[in-house]
Amino acid sequence: MRKVEVYPYNEKWTQMFREEAEKLQIIFGNEIVDIHHIGSTSVPGLKAKPIIDIMPVVRDINTVDKFNIVMQEFGYEPKGENGIPKRRYFQKGGDNRTHHVHIYQTGSYEIKRHLAFRDYLALHTDEMKKYGELKEKLAQQFPNNIESYINGKDDLVKEIERKSLNWYEEHQKLNR
Repeated sequence: MRKVEVYPYNEKWTQMFREEAEKLQIIFGNEIVDIHHIGSTSVPGLKAKPIIDIMPVVRDINTVDKFNIVMQEFGYEPKGENGIPKRRYFQKGGDNRTHHVHIYQTGSYEIKRHLAFRDYLALHTDEMKKYGELKEKLAQQFPNNIESYINGKDDLVKEIERKSLNWYEEHQKLNR
């Protein structure tokens, strides 16, 4: 059973991302256009479950399936789309997960959604603290129930996501 634990931000998470990103770059080579650290461990100061979320961006999502065996050799479990169309998802660490890899094709809306969420929280510390405190509370309330933990943060995640996408769009317009 997976235990839900939320920890204070740890600067080692950035290094853990870099190390794993290098491995993914070796595995996928020229297929990778870009690679991003996403999720709560990518936001300095945000409390998080200590699982590194990595988002490689590839030219063609269909080529990713050819790498499933190599990913398994590196300790990853291929999960296919896992509920999100045109994504390839991999988990590492079994019940004690260490990494999640979310691969999208260039131009996917999901890329913008993840980057907007990350960048918005990094710049809006009041929202970041509110989100971190909710996650900590839910982890204490549901230490053995990941579904209840996820459902408990759903409303706030959707609210932050909406704000972050609006902010991101405005930010993009200003930088054109």
